[in-house]
Amino acid sequence: MRKRIGILIYRDVQALDVAGPMDAFAAATTANGSGSSVPVYEVFTVAPSSRALVSESGLTFKPHYTFDSCPGMDTLVIPGGCSMRDPQFVAGLAPWIAQSARRTRRIAAICTGAFGLAATGLLRGRCVTTHWRFATELSARYPELRIDANALFLRDGPYYTSAGITAGIDLALALIEEDVGRAVSLQVARELVVYLRRAGGQAQYSEPLEFEARSVDRLSDITRWIATHLHKKITVDALARRTNLGPRQVLRRFRATFGTTPADFVESLRMKEAQRRLVMSDSSIKRVATSLGYRSTHVFRRAFERRFGVSPGAYRERFGGRMRGQFAAIRSAASDR
Repeated sequence: MRKRIGILIYRDVQALDVAGPMDAFAAATTANGSGSSVPVYEVFTVAPSSRALVSESGLTFKPHYTFDSCPGMDTLVIPGGCSMRDPQFVAGLAPWIAQSARRTRRIAAICTGAFGLAATGLLRGRCVTTHWRFATELSARYPELRIDANALFLRDGPYYTSAGITAGIDLALALIEEDVGRAVSLQVARELVVYLRRAGGQAQYSEPLEFEARSVDRLSDITRWIATHLHKKITVDALARRTNLGPRQVLRRFRATFGTTPADFVESLRMKEAQRRLVMSDSSIKRVATSLGYRSTHVFRRAFERRFGVSPGAYRERFGGRMRGQFAAIRSAASDR
């Protein structure tokens, strides 16, 4: 039986917070006995009335159901939008959200959708996240919440909250995995051509993006270039050629702009990528080391232990064992098709 996913819409909703998760849930299918695929979810929108609603970007949504006609839901998704930060507007939605929560298995709030869910009192004392830009405002308005302003998405009991925009897709993929397994979640991510799958505790914005945002001169694309060349030997001379600067100029500008040396920055990116690969793949530690530009496994291990205080093997054993088994099952299923 298909699970019903209701997505709340309202005036000035963030369009991608609606369309992204909706497309993800709609793309989730499983095989039946005859070899064909069947949808996992029935996805619909619900609004206070049947009137068409204009999103922040001008895209218009026509709700499938109203509050009065809405059928029972397995999951309610509350997208973000500028209206959600208006206390008077949210006060009109909170009673229906609270009522729905009593007969809904879980509620997922995306971005500033957390303001709407918090207004019900259901998040009191719980750990939540939202778009980093609005975390301080959320904390000031609802001091009883425990806010992690850095996480992509979090779960506390039946309540899920996420950062903004594309993080809603990450959350949808996590919910799909929770319902029907990682293989289907991977299938959806491939269909949507998105990165599968950023973990919930991952930072809302990547280190290359954070550093890139600080630079407006010829260093503006250097962090992106570094991040895509971690498997190669990255020297100051290579960066100098890339930026058309002298080696000493690169060192001086890099430190002035980013507050660190190129060497430290490169190692930091390599270590973050090593964490991801140790958990998300079953590649040998030697292969992970080589793929990240380390000349030997020994050098890689020393760098990893210096950074995290634990060996790559111990880190993988703690965080990656279950993932490797799931990836093996996925590859086996894919080879059978």
